[in-house]
Amino acid sequence: MKVILDECLPKRWTQHFSEHEVTTVPLSGLAGYSNGKLLAALEARFDVFVTIDGNLQWQQNLEQRSLIVIVIRARSNRLEDLVPLTARVNEAIASGSGPIRHVRST
Repeated sequence: MKVILDECLPKRWTQHFSEHEVTTVPLSGLAGYSNGKLLAALEARFDVFVTIDGNLQWQQNLEQRSLIVIVIRARSNRLEDLVPLTARVNEAIASGSGPIRHVRST
């Protein structure tokens, strides 16, 4: 799967995903795009969008998108808070349960 991390997530997190091709919004040249424009651009190039923006699902109609959106709920967007969630993100990618998936820290 081609996975892209939102610009508010650390690019070093990409190194912790071995099962997928992972990049970031800034590395893809899409930094600064509004959510609607960003999602449209991502849909053509990626399978999964990982974000920490919990409001995205209320601001955009994600049900009509072909892109899987994974919303992370962690203590912060720091790498040390995200790395423990990597396995759960991989499980969410593989789950096949709808276009919006949530991953929460314990």
